[in-house]
Amino acid sequence: MLSELPGQDVAQTASLREPVAAEEPVKPEVRVVGAVTVPHWREGFTTDVLPDAYRDIVEVIADAPGPMHAKQIAPRTGLPAVTAKIEGTRGKLKRLVEHGWLIEDQPGRFAPAHPAPGGESAN
Repeated sequence: MLSELPGQDVAQTASLREPVAAEEPVKPEVRVVGAVTVPHWREGFTTDVLPDAYRDIVEVIADAPGPMHAKQIAPRTGLPAVTAKIEGTRGKLKRLVEHGWLIEDQPGRFAPAHPAPGGESAN
């Protein structure tokens, strides 16, 4: 089609078909907003390696006499006992279970996965 344009010769149209190299390589910008990294539990780790909100949850559960529900944990970590905060806490609890910090002994009941010797949490 370009060769059919009036006033264009073959040399000009050939240069239009060649790829043009960019002056600098284009790098996609990777942006992570609001990501919280919860490390997988390993021997020797303490709650100090956890983000604050997750550390608070593990410490509340460690101090409890038995397994707890999310609706019991949220107010003890300073959150209002409203559905949105309880569900957010439940999501954090599930992540802590997936990463080996807690266990879910029955659906919705969370306990420490690695109690310290003597029944205390390794904090």
